[in-house]
Formats: sequence, C-alpha cells, structure tokens
Amino acid sequence: MTPAATNPTFTERGLWNTFRTCGRDDQQGGVAGAYLASHFKDQKIAIIDDKTPYGQGLADETKKALNAKGVKEVMREAVNVGDKDFSALIAKMKQAGVSIIYWGGLHTEAGLIIRQSKDQGLKATLVSGDGIVSNELASIAGDAVAGTLNTFGPDPTLRPDNKDLVAKFKAAGFNPEAYTLYSYAAVQVIAAAIKDAGSADDAEAVAKALHEKGPFKTVLGDLSYDAKGDPKLPGYVMYEWKKGPDGNYSYFQKAD
Repeated sequence: MTPAATNPTFTERGLWNTFRTCGRDDQQGGVAGAYLASHFKDQKIAIIDDKTPYGQGLADETKKALNAKGVKEVMREAVNVGDKDFSALIAKMKQAGVSIIYWGGLHTEAGLIIRQSKDQGLKATLVSGDGIVSNELASIAGDAVAGTLNTFGPDPTLRPDNKDLVAKFKAAGFNPEAYTLYSYAAVQVIAAAIKDAGSADDAEAVAKALHEKGPFKTVLGDLSYDAKGDPKLPGYVMYEWKKGPDGNYSYFQKAD
C-alpha cells in the first residue's frame, strides 16, 4: 500500500497485493496536458524532467496528452537530480522564446529553476505535478514562486470532516501538506481490511478484502479499489501558488 507512488506500472503489473491511495501519472499527465493545450496553446512550451521514473514518466504522459490535443512543445530536455545551476538550460529556453515550462520532477530542482529563471530574465510560468507540492518550494523560489501551477488531487485538508484532525496535526507543530493525509488514509484502509479479513497475518486475505470489500471510510472520502489496486478517486485539479492570508506562499485550487 503506497500513498504516493503515482507511476502507472506499480499497479499495471497485475499483482494481487499492490494498492495505492493516490492517483496515477497517466491520469495526472492527462489533466496537465489538456490544461496546457487549453490555456497555453499559443505559447512556447518546454517540457523538462529529472530523468527519474516519476519525473520522466509524468513529463512523458503530459507530453502525450498535449500532443494529442494538437499542441507541440518547442523543447524537450532533461536535467539531473541534485543539479544546482540551470543557467545553460535557461539560456536555451530564452533563445527558444519559452514562456511555459512543464517540469517533471520534485520541488527541490523546481524551486531553483523558478528562481534562476526570474534572476536571468526568463519570463516563464512553471507548471508541474504533485512532486512540487511542498512549502519548501516557496522557500527555495522566493517571491518568484507566485503564479506557479501544479496538478494535485482535491485537497483533503479542506474536507469538513477532517477539520479536527488537521487542527491536531497543526497543534503538534506539523502542517499536513501534500501526501500527509494520503498516508493517513493508507493506514485507515489497511486497518479496515485487516478487520474485514479477521487477521493481520494472512496477507492474501487482507488483499482479498481490499479488492472485494469497501468502500472504506478514510480522510480522502470513501475508497474502493478496482482489480488492479487503483483507488476510485476524484480526478486531479490545478492549483496556483500565491500568498495566503498569513502572508506566506502556498497552493490554492484554481476555479478554472
């Protein structure tokens, strides 16, 4: 049971004992590609990834969906995890007239790309996925993070049923961002399946309960599973980074 492994291969192998409480990159990439084609079809788009199974996989799925809508990127590049200086990449994007950067990767490199792009005069909006959903993104990028976009599932911290739980997290000094509640839901689902199976020792019986029982009540809502082990969840939505009421930058769901 994983709360954050989004690569489709995880459940596409048809194993009886693999499950997740999050969505998949082919779903997320489909939403991102359609959004890019709808909102930025007349702009020059660069697609960049970090060469990891997550980052490259998400970028490839986004590219596939974007191209299917008749929009072609002007650049397809890759960098390495841990890179600090993106001057050469930014210079190449400036020369190509890039105004939209789709990033497949995590917040660490994304924050540097955002900040260095602004510092080097590249006026481009970075669009990415769930991998940049961390308040550390704003710490790295600074004010340049404003306007950054990312896909993610509907924010479970906003569910009325989770109000008291979120308050408990914050009272303990922890902000339940990103996949915190997806992890919480994973434990809830496993516990419920163990109860239904009548045993914590029989993995096959627990997996059978996950496949056949449910829906299971969780902080994400009622979850049930398909034959592959993928949860039946609401689709991905788009978020925009901007200053909140507390003066700090965070991600807020866009209306469109």
